[in-house]
Amino acid sequence: MAILTLGVNHTTAPVSVRERLAFPADHLQFALQDLIGLPQVGEAAILSTCNRTEVYCELEGRDQRPVVDWMRGQRQLDGQDIAQYLYSHVDAGTIRHMFRVACGLDSMILGEPQILGQMKTAYQAARDAGTAGKVLTKLFHHTFAAAKKVRTDTAIGCSPVSVAFAAIRLAQRIFDDLSDLTAILIGAGETIELTARHLSENRIGHIIIANRTFDRAHTLANQFGGFAISLEELPKHLARADIIVASTGSPLPILGKGSIESALRSRRHKPMFIVDLAVPRDIEPEVEQLQDVYLYTVDDLQHTVEENLKTRQEAALQAEEIIDLEVEHFLAWLRAQAATDTIRDVRSFAEQHRDAALERALRELRRGKSAEDALRWLAETLTNKIIHAPSSQIWQAGVNERADIVAAAREIFQLKDPET
Repeated sequence: MAILTLGVNHTTAPVSVRERLAFPADHLQFALQDLIGLPQVGEAAILSTCNRTEVYCELEGRDQRPVVDWMRGQRQLDGQDIAQYLYSHVDAGTIRHMFRVACGLDSMILGEPQILGQMKTAYQAARDAGTAGKVLTKLFHHTFAAAKKVRTDTAIGCSPVSVAFAAIRLAQRIFDDLSDLTAILIGAGETIELTARHLSENRIGHIIIANRTFDRAHTLANQFGGFAISLEELPKHLARADIIVASTGSPLPILGKGSIESALRSRRHKPMFIVDLAVPRDIEPEVEQLQDVYLYTVDDLQHTVEENLKTRQEAALQAEEIIDLEVEHFLAWLRAQAATDTIRDVRSFAEQHRDAALERALRELRRGKSAEDALRWLAETLTNKIIHAPSSQIWQAGVNERADIVAAAREIFQLKDPET
């Protein structure tokens, strides 16, 4: 069985492709169970974020086409060529890739911390769906440990940045002062929480949080001195928005060109800064055609974060060294699994002989045999039973001039070299 990664990210596919390959959270369990229904697939997990969709699975053989076809069918892309956007990794490549992703080394913003939480969510979804078995469970736990070590031992996490942070930096370039402005944040997940925190730290005038679940919006708004509204109320408040940041899991756009156009008329065409961090998009792309609107997607933010990269390059090199070691550690564990069946069979073999010899020794004791004689018989019988097969095989190896088997036996039993 190979460990396969198959996916797209911000470097291989535009947002228009990524949003079509994204898996909604409420569809994950069905998708995972459907995936392991393929005869070639064992364990499986899916990571789906605004910047990437990745499938991790145990695959019989090396033919990736069944998984590619499955992705195409799941996202209703039958007949469309998605292979040009896909990348894949196998075995050691998958292990290294997952470690790098969890550490933020493969993110749009180098070292961003959000992805680790998203990977934990992906793992939990696989556990809930019953599709994460021994190998993926071990791999995810090792991934989390490697990410923790990198963040502890390097400066990759210092002065944390995120897509949300990049959005606020971009807003500061458009508006000199945020203190008199109103921001409407659509959604209530981690990205919106980070956006609200950055806005608050930069002394935004007012924060309004709109969410499908009002209670969640209310809880989040209270943290930052804002107030909450439902999505149904959003059109009534749009005209107040100088800044709009959207990040929901909706499969359809939340805001269209018409609603933004109406808000602009009410604002007398005072500019609006809009950032759509969602995949699929929360804002209709046609909004970009409107005057007095600055619309950015997650792809556009790449240009605003380049200045952060230079300061993190040294830490990233240190992180790669740590990852090299952690990959070797996991590969060692993986190689050891090949011996697990043999170890289990050897132990079972010994236990069967132990139980049989013990039962006979107990019978002899009940018949009046002395404890000393019974113990001597037990020790001699058990020793002969356990070493008979290995001794016979070592002798046969000598006859056949198989010095490698004889040397292996001396190593297994930790015997001293006869010449010393």
